[in-house]
Amino acid sequence: GTLNEILRRGLRYDYDLVVIGGGLGGLAAAKVCLINGCLVVGQSPPSSPGLGGTCINVGCIAKKLMHQAALLGQAIQDSSNFGWEFNKQVSHNWTCMMEAVQLHIKAMNCSHHKQHLQDSRVTYLNALGELVAPHTVKVDESRESLKSGEKYTTPESYVLCSPSDDLFSLPHCPGHTLVVGASYMGLECAGFLAGLGLPVTVMVRSILLRGFDQKIAERIEEHMVNQRISFLRPFVLTKVEKIQEGSPGKLRVTALSSDGKETFEGEFNTVLLAIGREACTRNIGLDHVGVKYNPRTGKVLVDEEDRTNVGHIFAIGDVQKGRLDLTPVAVQAGRLLARRLYGRQRTKCDYINVPTMLFTSMEYGACGVSEERASQMYGEENIEVYHSNFWPLEWTVPGRDKYACYAKVICHIPDSERVVGVHVLGPNAGEIVQGFAVALRCGLTKEQLDSTIGIHPVCAEVLTDLTVTQRASGATVVKGTC
Repeated sequence: GTLNEILRRGLRYDYDLVVIGGGLGGLAAAKVCLINGCLVVGQSPPSSPGLGGTCINVGCIAKKLMHQAALLGQAIQDSSNFGWEFNKQVSHNWTCMMEAVQLHIKAMNCSHHKQHLQDSRVTYLNALGELVAPHTVKVDESRESLKSGEKYTTPESYVLCSPSDDLFSLPHCPGHTLVVGASYMGLECAGFLAGLGLPVTVMVRSILLRGFDQKIAERIEEHMVNQRISFLRPFVLTKVEKIQEGSPGKLRVTALSSDGKETFEGEFNTVLLAIGREACTRNIGLDHVGVKYNPRTGKVLVDEEDRTNVGHIFAIGDVQKGRLDLTPVAVQAGRLLARRLYGRQRTKCDYINVPTMLFTSMEYGACGVSEERASQMYGEENIEVYHSNFWPLEWTVPGRDKYACYAKVICHIPDSERVVGVHVLGPNAGEIVQGFAVALRCGLTKEQLDSTIGIHPVCAEVLTDLTVTQRASGATVVKGTC
């Protein structure tokens, strides 16, 4: 009856779809709907085009490039064991790296502007979009009002600290760094900073990697400690004072233990905050049209089809409440939403079997559920965990991190031991897990995994030869080199 109502009232719309936000999820939705005349209202910082959201500008792309810089440093150390001889003193140039990273980011901004907008005939406004009435968006092109789609939470008492976003455009070396927060972003930053030769301390309020498999988190912490990264836990930052000007200068930090019985004081060059993001949704008029959202985080409530409580308004990406804050998830959700709206398709986004990757110093890839979540869902007696340590062949010659890598699969016993979780801790973990993600979506069982021939000698083959279970033995089996 919607079409009849439009015809009866003589309503006319300027666009079939308005996308507020210039992240990759919104761009994906706009590109799929290109034949319907879409408008993208991008909320981006005045200093740059900002297209691509967190991922391109201050997230996935920047952090992987800096992680790669750290890996190259490790490769230089390993190379002498493989016969490479060099006399030159090896050092790292932060400014050179940062210029290269920013140049690539700007190139990607321009590329997305052309490929997703100009080539797709999408109207783009670098302005603030505000919902003012049903089916009506007000566009404010005043640059003073622009905000990024999502921002880090920065308490007023932490004004001398830097959000992790700033690290990816920092013109000078951060020096001795305190990372506050043990989320994946915090641990990733700590890992590549240590890999670049900088002293790093991580302040943890409670646990590492909340929401991820905690047995894996413990192994990541152990490896980071072996990398000479210090952990201060459980502590909460209480005061930061500047004691010396400069780039980076010097800061005095005070922290209090969670039980209030112990105080920590220390000096650092940089204090980096990685304590969570909040969605910038309070200034886009959700209250004007009655959209429900979490007042503390700004996250929007949606159903399984990404629809809000207001029928014609949808939300995808990091602004969703209770969903994974991952770029590929936002992109997939955007594409599928557009196809449901305009392509007569019904496929909904799978928010369970989502492969993800942490670029910690020891890379971690996972798909499906954690061991803790599997126990909650199916009961501990109904799951089996097959696991093993392994030693990558390329690490044997330099003799480092012996059997520190780890893999496990989590199976649901009553369902023919269907694999519900795959976890890999080791080099190229994301590349490994991406392939197994397809198998999980197809209902992979342990029997099928065992009957698969592994490629030798690579790390991924360990997943085809997992025989020891946690139920049979609490000890972890040790495999030969891969």
